[in-house]
Amino acid sequence: METQIIRFVKALRARGVRISLAESADAFRAIDQLGVKVRSTFRLAMRASLVKEQNQLGIFDELFDLFFGGQAGLPMSNLPEDLTDEEAALLADALRQFNLRLRQLLEKLLRGEELTEEELDRLAALTGLDQTDDPRYQNWMSRRMEQALRLPEVQEALQEMLALLQEMGMTPERLEQLRSILQANLTVLREQIRRFSGRRIAENLSDRQQPEEGQALDDRPFSSLTETEMEKLRRQVTRLAAALRTRAALRQRRAKIGQLDAKATFRANIKYAGVPFEIRHRRKRLKPKLVVICDVSTSMRHMSELMLALVYTIQDQISRTHAYAFIDHLEYISPDFESAPPSRAIQGVLQRMPPGYYSTDLGASLQNFADRHLNTLDRRTTLIFVGDGRNNYNNPRLDLFSRLARRSRRTIWLNPEPAYHWGSGDSDMHEYFPLCDRVLKVNTLAELSQAIDSLLV
Repeated sequence: METQIIRFVKALRARGVRISLAESADAFRAIDQLGVKVRSTFRLAMRASLVKEQNQLGIFDELFDLFFGGQAGLPMSNLPEDLTDEEAALLADALRQFNLRLRQLLEKLLRGEELTEEELDRLAALTGLDQTDDPRYQNWMSRRMEQALRLPEVQEALQEMLALLQEMGMTPERLEQLRSILQANLTVLREQIRRFSGRRIAENLSDRQQPEEGQALDDRPFSSLTETEMEKLRRQVTRLAAALRTRAALRQRRAKIGQLDAKATFRANIKYAGVPFEIRHRRKRLKPKLVVICDVSTSMRHMSELMLALVYTIQDQISRTHAYAFIDHLEYISPDFESAPPSRAIQGVLQRMPPGYYSTDLGASLQNFADRHLNTLDRRTTLIFVGDGRNNYNNPRLDLFSRLARRSRRTIWLNPEPAYHWGSGDSDMHEYFPLCDRVLKVNTLAELSQAIDSLLV
């Protein structure tokens, strides 16, 4: 318990709660006096010792439930003891109708077995849970683990198996008994996954490396930002945009008549004995035309928000921008920026597309784009995707992505994940990568600013 309390204090600090060594010691003294057996008393003792500001109570409550929410769930039920040999044979015959993986999961539910720690660890590695340290992602990560375990297919298989047993002649009473046991065990399994994801996120949060003293906020990874820090970054967007606009405007002024082409000038003036009467310039640089498609799901919201804010703050240096946001479907959001300042327009888009209610589906969003907005792409367009390439095991629609890339001047993907994460779990990034002209790792505001600056060249 002492180790768990230390990790809890570290997690609170990682979320921005200021806790001194003296206050940590106060918490341990309070626990020595009051004990941990009565959960409500233990909670109050910790809260009184560690939290000093009213606005931090929500963070405390959220993390306390993750660390000390209890490890034991409801017990799973076994098959009825009075199951006859004939009924057991019917059950075995019904199970044989399914493929090996589904059969193994159904048998686990019938025997009332929970997932082992090894199985849970494999799911955590497969779905990216080991890299997640934000409690807001608990339900989302739980759903991803359920999908990786194929629980939605198991739910359908349960209904098919019960229907098969009914056709084989099993009594209605026994069928209802089996249905009750299997559904109860499936609920317990989902609760086990939910508790495990919460516990692992809490552990990751306590292990999060604290920012070094003096480290600039715009060099901090998006995933490590608190809401207070994110608000500070929103205020920095104007400063960064001004610097980007100045550099882009200087390049445009230099390129108004084109840059001097020394080689072409020398060639053209050979007939004048090398005296440069006729000056040659390189082709003028045109302002870029952008189509930006942003993933605004939970894991990508901060990056997409700042990307849109920067792009729309420097619109005078861009010929035209068509902006789109997607989670499970695509929405055209440029009109939002035509009727409101960038900061207010972005908040309106994020409120209209709240996270947590649906799963990312880039394939479906690409289909939306191909059906309705294909005419925004031409040979002058730079097509930009902002996302982590994680598609919740949906069809990535590489055919549509390739079609969009071919219609564009160049295709650039901004991804916060390093390349060694591509292809893990539900990531399709390794398949999109060959279809892009460039893929840039962008995980901080400074990297995002550099990426946008390169788009304006």
